[in-house]
Amino acid sequence: MRERICSKVSCDREAVATLTFDYEGRQAALGPLGLGNDPHAHDLCALHADRLQVPQGWTVLRHAAFAPR
Repeated sequence: MRERICSKVSCDREAVATLTFDYEGRQAALGPLGLGNDPHAHDLCALHADRLQVPQGWTVLRHAAFAPR
C-alpha cells in the first residue's frame, strides 16, 4: 500500500488522521486515517492535525487519539 501524504499544500509528511466536515451542522471531525476513497475527506499529518483550527462557532469532534495535548 502506498504511503498517504498530508493534504496541506507543500507538506510531504505522512498522514496519520482524516478530517471531515459537516457544513450544515458546523462541525469538523478528526479521527484515525480513513479508507482513502472519500473525495471530501482530508488526510493530515500529526503536526497539522495538532494545529487544526475551525471557523468561529464550529465544533471539532476529535477521536481520543487526536485530543489536544
